[in-house]
Amino acid sequence: MNNGATGNTQTLNTYEQVGRRIQRLVSDPNVQKVQTIKIARRDDESPAAWERVIQELDETDGITVERLEDDSVRIGWQKYVDL
Repeated sequence: MNNGATGNTQTLNTYEQVGRRIQRLVSDPNVQKVQTIKIARRDDESPAAWERVIQELDETDGITVERLEDDSVRIGWQKYVDL
């Protein structure tokens, strides 16, 4: 029996997977030094989940998202400075 929740659950799981993958990449010490990373959606990631994560990042203060011609994105951030 299909109650329609399966698609939503799969999207949510993919959304979480996309978020975790980006989090792992961003937390790399070498990436932290330059505070920018270029990434692209993987074939096994839902386009909707990918777009949701990228949109949420773009709406976050201190984070910039630049959409590149090859369908990848460049995510940059500034280190928080307590003045």
